[in-house]
Amino acid sequence: MSMHPNGGLTRRGLAALLGLGLVEVITPGAASADGRRIPREGGPPLLVHTRRDWQALPARRPATVFRTPPNRIVVHHTATPNSEDYSLAHAYRLSRRIQRFHMRARGWDDTGQQLTISRGGHIMEGRNRSLAAIRNGRHVLGAQALNHNGHTIGIENEGDYSDSPVPGTLWDSLVETCAWLCAEYDLDPFRAIVGHRDLVATDCPGDVLYGRLTELREDVADRLDAQEEQEEQEEQPSEDVPPSGEAPSPGEVPPSDGGAPSGQVTAPGEVPPIEPVSPPLHDPVHVSPDPGVPASPAPNAPRLDG
Repeated sequence: MSMHPNGGLTRRGLAALLGLGLVEVITPGAASADGRRIPREGGPPLLVHTRRDWQALPARRPATVFRTPPNRIVVHHTATPNSEDYSLAHAYRLSRRIQRFHMRARGWDDTGQQLTISRGGHIMEGRNRSLAAIRNGRHVLGAQALNHNGHTIGIENEGDYSDSPVPGTLWDSLVETCAWLCAEYDLDPFRAIVGHRDLVATDCPGDVLYGRLTELREDVADRLDAQEEQEEQEEQPSEDVPPSGEAPSPGEVPPSDGGAPSGQVTAPGEVPPIEPVSPPLHDPVHVSPDPGVPASPAPNAPRLDG
């Protein structure tokens, strides 16, 4: 496929995919409409901060969105100093800094990765229209894994994990983010979650984080199992409602026309009382209306994309 040096498809290559109905082009202007809280089955909503939240620059080109989902989740680290500022304001500055570097120093159309997680555990949308694509089971073409951008979704994790531990705040958010993506795309975490170095000759995501990928896959699988159990519990009927067809207790008369009220017990030979018939209701019933391939990095350029 013909690719543009700025990380996107050439016009000829894009036209070919459009003709096959495999991609769609979405303008980046409405990215803020995605909102923040991502609903999840069997668990609380996931808080993801949008591009409007961190005041992203407009992308140079509309995002290319594949109609097919990715099959790999690529874990990166930014290889930047390990900040002790875990605030949301710092997380927003991080996203802006990464975007400026990718667009100005590398000449890309937008932020390369689809999602970013700060050391404080704040999850942020990266490339424009990523959230909308994920929600619809689709995939934004990023610039985060050379020769693999068409089938992978990338998560940038703030920090350098060559020999430093991963903060618990970041780890927990990484687990939740991967579980969300696996659920949305119906992916097996043991096959889908990979490190950047598994696809490209790089040290990313650092020896420490890479060494924990097996643990990450297991934690994500446990999270998915817990969500499934929660879904099953929510689908079960309440214990105080007897299943259909259950026999009544001894001495209890099943409700029927002219019988005793439900749950009323009568002694042997006793005639159940007759309830008075209420007059018909004539008041009217009021119904309310139902009210979406990177250029090679410069040899000595700072690494903000892993």
